[in-house]
Amino acid sequence: MYYEIRTYRLKVGALPNYLALVGEQGIAIQRAHLGHLVGYFQSDIGPQNQIVHIWAFQSLDERDRRRATLAADPAWQAFLPHIQALIEEMDSKVMRPASFSPLP
Repeated sequence: MYYEIRTYRLKVGALPNYLALVGEQGIAIQRAHLGHLVGYFQSDIGPQNQIVHIWAFQSLDERDRRRATLAADPAWQAFLPHIQALIEEMDSKVMRPASFSPLP
């Protein structure tokens, strides 16, 4: 299993609007294409204005295929500019669990 961990630093004050947009429109589009959402988080203590979402994939090929179908979806293309305007910095990494990890 591979886990994609995406971290976004939002503009100051943009968090409520970002969460509303994703909750009302974006997450349904993402779930339809990306599959297994492990979690979607907002910062509370520590660096502020951050969103972290984690998606699980069976393989890197599956991740690439699912990301490509999401990117090609007209609904996602129409939605994306709304949240891009709220994001200052993006980071994405793909991780594999250690053999002793509680997640497979």
